[in-house]
Amino acid sequence: MKTRTILIAMLLPLWTASLASAQATRPASGAKPTTRPLPAGSVLDSMLKPMPSAGQPLQPIIDSPKTDMSTGQAAVAPAAPKVNLIREGSFIVDRAGRLTKSADGQNMEFTFDSDGTTLQDPPLVILPNLNLMSMEDAVTAGSKDLKFRVTGVITEYHGRNYILLDKVVVVPDATTNF
Repeated sequence: MKTRTILIAMLLPLWTASLASAQATRPASGAKPTTRPLPAGSVLDSMLKPMPSAGQPLQPIIDSPKTDMSTGQAAVAPAAPKVNLIREGSFIVDRAGRLTKSADGQNMEFTFDSDGTTLQDPPLVILPNLNLMSMEDAVTAGSKDLKFRVTGVITEYHGRNYILLDKVVVVPDATTNF
């Protein structure tokens, strides 16, 4: 008798909840829809009509290449040449270089190693992300200056190039013991 009472006490709330939800899903008797469905043709026509207040897309900026603000007279080296900015959206793929602090000490920059050709690649400001954090951790943990090989996308802002890193690899030392 006691188990039957407990079983009824457990099942009664479930039964009343299912009954209440079943009643809530029934439409009201005698209720008529307040709006008539529109014919499919008129709905399609209204969707295809141009909107009178629709915004216009932005036009691309057409201008000549700009020079990097950290080159020329703003560079550290005397008589440094002026270098054009890399276009936004360009990719840097597997370029070697080192992690350095900017002149003002606020940002981290990727300074390219010489590639033996023009030596005219200005440093790129690194946009903060987890890849930059791993580079900083590797430099802090190491006792020597590390070389990295990076891949990322270039952005442009106020006359400087920035890089958002996609891939970072520490380049191992080329010295071997014979």
